Amino acid sequence: MRDVLFLPLSSEEELVIATDCSGGIGLKEADLVKVPYEIVSYYGARVALMELMSVGAVPLAFVLQNFVGDQEWKRLLQGIDQALAELHLSLPITGSTESNMSMLQSAAGFMAVGKVNKANKRVGITPLQAKFAVIGEPFVGADVIKNQDRVLPLPLFQQLLTLPGIYEIVPIGSKGIFHELKGLMEINGFAPREVFCSLPLYASSGPATSVLVSYCPESEGQIKKAVGDYFFSINLKS
Repeated sequence: MRDVLFLPLSSEEELVIATDCSGGIGLKEADLVKVPYEIVSYYGARVALMELMSVGAVPLAFVLQNFVGDQEWKRLLQGIDQALAELHLSLPITGSTESNMSMLQSAAGFMAVGKVNKANKRVGITPLQAKFAVIGEPFVGADVIKNQDRVLPLPLFQQLLTLPGIYEIVPIGSKGIFHELKGLMEINGFAPREVFCSLPLYASSGPATSVLVSYCPESEGQIKKAVGDYFFSINLKS
């Protein structure tokens, strides 16, 4: 469900590692989606950071794996810096570049490293009376660029982390809404049920253009007010 690894640091804290990758997106001749590398790295960094922060972790460092070439390192860093700035973060960044071999398509890997206090870990804490919703809309590839106004903004994602009444937040990836919901329900002990949503349940949400949230029913009005028309209800048939 989550592309996150937890490793024990102490009796109270865990190291958290979250990752994302991108392939065939960039400015090489064989790329399937042509976009500047600042955009490639912005969305890659966005996913890794959202995965990390959604489980309650505090980001500490960022790692870039660059298979595009030395000449694009600075442009890739610019996209990462943009994502960090939108989240009001300043992190040390390290990484590596494949400079021995020339690739026919662009590729890059993104890793966010942080730590979480076990008491603040937001995994498996959704009660059975909770409701579910999608914030943002699922897009992938060129549709991400065409529909940037419908992509969940990072500042709004950060606001969701502190909004009262929200239990868990799961960035939605390439397997779609239903996959993330199924995983979230299973880890919290929900019985299988039919799912209804006005959004396509199996469409790829690419670089986490939307998130799944579980929340207290009494907080629905406050959440809707905060996110506006980014809110899409998920209904479960009893």
